[in-house]
Amino acid sequence: MIEMLGPDARFARRALTGEHGVSLPAFVDHHVHLHLIDEHALPAGGIAAVLDLGGDPTALARRSRETMPHAAYAGAFLTAPGGYPSGKSWAPAATVREVSSTSRHPGVPGGAATAVDEQVSCAASVIKVALHAGAPGVLDLPTLEAIVASARERGLPVVAHVEGEGMTRRALDAGVDALAHTPFSEWVDGASIARAVALGQRWISTLAIHDGVERERAMLNLETFARAGGHVLYGTDLGNGERPAGIDVAELEALHAAGVRGPSLIAALTAAWPGGVATRGVATFIPGPAPSSDDGIPAWLAGATVTPIEELVHDDH
Repeated sequence: MIEMLGPDARFARRALTGEHGVSLPAFVDHHVHLHLIDEHALPAGGIAAVLDLGGDPTALARRSRETMPHAAYAGAFLTAPGGYPSGKSWAPAATVREVSSTSRHPGVPGGAATAVDEQVSCAASVIKVALHAGAPGVLDLPTLEAIVASARERGLPVVAHVEGEGMTRRALDAGVDALAHTPFSEWVDGASIARAVALGQRWISTLAIHDGVERERAMLNLETFARAGGHVLYGTDLGNGERPAGIDVAELEALHAAGVRGPSLIAALTAAWPGGVATRGVATFIPGPAPSSDDGIPAWLAGATVTPIEELVHDDH
């Protein structure tokens, strides 16, 4: 039943131990905060690469490129004056930049281009914006559009934290490339989902951090988006609460329940997005036979480890 795992799944064994199992492309968690976690535990738990969506850009730039897991990052949150996550205990001042001007001229204090350029100078692979309607400040559409345009000029996509009524629509109106969370604070109507799909927008799952009505909204929004052909990425918001270091089976089970199953689930785990996410030289190895049905895939993936490609011998039959 290896076909349920997508076109890149192969039977394999470890050259040194002879252990048989299945190999898959390297797994990526598309939403983590490295300053809040023990990142060194991730490879043993099956995660080869991460996308950090909010941290100190200078500290991230100093991080060794050889460190596992491999990391791409956004650098600081770009937000309105007083906007989310300013003042949060988990978000030191170094992780937040307030944007107060639509200026696209470099070096203007508080300007959109200035904030983007700082993250670019620290080798960011994506720009992160915060759209939180409940915060004292929130980026208006002209300022958000200036950030998106500045990022596009520098070849970077923009990912948005959206929370609160109308924030998903604002992200769509500005042409934001990805959502850091599946929308959970509002129901997304069919027309907006169609716009998101047409835009090629990616939604990072983070379903398991929610409960109650927020989880219900996120699940249905993601199910509708995926059914319409939207691009779904696996992400856990690791660092937010008590999440496991490595594959989060609860997140996989939530994705499966939302209709992201089999090959689509593996694709969400293995997408090398954005371009700075590097998974070269390593693969995923899961010991033992493949599951007999797609219902068994989430729990089976809990056995994944990151393995150098040269240690695997493929046995295609």
